[in-house]
Amino acid sequence: MVFSSFLFLCGFLPVVFVLHTALRSTRARNVLLAVASLVFYALGEPVYIILLLVSATVNYLFGLSLGRKKSKGTLTAAVVFNIGLLVLFKYTGLFTLPVGISFYTFQILSYVIDVYRGQVKAQRNYISLLLYISLFPQLIAGPIVKYHDIEEQIAGRTVTSEGVKDGVFRFAAGLGKKVIIANGLAVAVDALYALDPGTLGIGPAWFVTAAYAFQLLFDFSAYSDMAIGLGKMFGFQFLENFNYPYISRSVREYWKRNHISLSTWFREYLYFPLGGSRRGEARTVLNLLIVFLATGIWHGAGWTFPVWGLYQALFIILEREHIINSEKWPRFFATLYTDITIWVGLVLFRADSFAQAAGVWKALIGIGTEGQETYRIMTETVGPYRILLLVLAAFLSTPALRDAVRRWRSRAREKNTILAVDGILMLGTLALLVLCLLRLASDSYNPFIYYRF
Repeated sequence: MVFSSFLFLCGFLPVVFVLHTALRSTRARNVLLAVASLVFYALGEPVYIILLLVSATVNYLFGLSLGRKKSKGTLTAAVVFNIGLLVLFKYTGLFTLPVGISFYTFQILSYVIDVYRGQVKAQRNYISLLLYISLFPQLIAGPIVKYHDIEEQIAGRTVTSEGVKDGVFRFAAGLGKKVIIANGLAVAVDALYALDPGTLGIGPAWFVTAAYAFQLLFDFSAYSDMAIGLGKMFGFQFLENFNYPYISRSVREYWKRNHISLSTWFREYLYFPLGGSRRGEARTVLNLLIVFLATGIWHGAGWTFPVWGLYQALFIILEREHIINSEKWPRFFATLYTDITIWVGLVLFRADSFAQAAGVWKALIGIGTEGQETYRIMTETVGPYRILLLVLAAFLSTPALRDAVRRWRSRAREKNTILAVDGILMLGTLALLVLCLLRLASDSYNPFIYYRF
């Protein structure tokens, strides 16, 4: 099941929310959400719900064992078990990829590692641990929630009208980003990537490169927005996963703003255990290469993904060594350098092969001639509408709108008109939801990009 579906929006979510609101005890609410989360997953993955339950049960036992005795052998067995399942189902090609396995595997690993480190106590309530692993708002595509960040919220949380209101706003914003912007750009991106890259021409090549960069950002950040919004509606506070990455002044800053839950996970559970930056410059460079190689592999089994990861590491190392010192450049040029670097790298992320990626890169520097089919797609499929979407995406990838709304609400509080302002925002939210539902009624099925990771 996906958030951007009628079944979820008009059936599953309202029923679960009403039942959750009617219950008063945290324990009863946890049972409801655990069962609802399993139903949510089973509706999309009826077979692999068994894998999820087996994984949760085995790691529940690992946690209890580590809680009794901090054994490196038990920790090693837990890591091998979880990484082994991930490799078996994601990288061998023997099975259909279970949706969300990369995300919930990393969540499970954070739990057993935290128990071994003594940072958290082993969870003795099976339902509570199952809820942490399977909680439906972020089960499929994150953000990756570390156990120590949510342990207290599982044990006790409060649902407030303010939290529900903020959650609805956030969910609607994410739904709009997905349905209107990401899905709209996806049509043009898919059409242009279906062509021989040698026939793109420099203009279409830059358009599709920028369009995919924004499609990816708005597709994934939309899911995170909806997950965070849903969490608020049920009393949970998930950490932010995106912080306007395309305003970054360096690739290093970009990775502090983009897919924050994954980058912090690797920093906490891989980079620091490897020694971080404490063992000399050569070892630091090696550690960065390992972390970003792992980041690439985490995203997919194809060879383009680890190369994409090493590409990120290359620029981070160049910046770290001050060979590229973009943070001291004028902001416009620093951000331009960062975005172009990231977008050119994302060609590897989108391309089906190195040959296709190389073809797009050649087109970006003017090698190749725009073909008739490319011209037709740019005229009929891209057109003014999707160019407008690209401009809108560029604007919304900055904090300008967010800051304007905050200033508006701040002035409204000073003038005691906050209720009127929030009423206007609520009407706008409802209008956005209606528009999204109308779009969903006419659009073909388009799942989130990160479902395949």
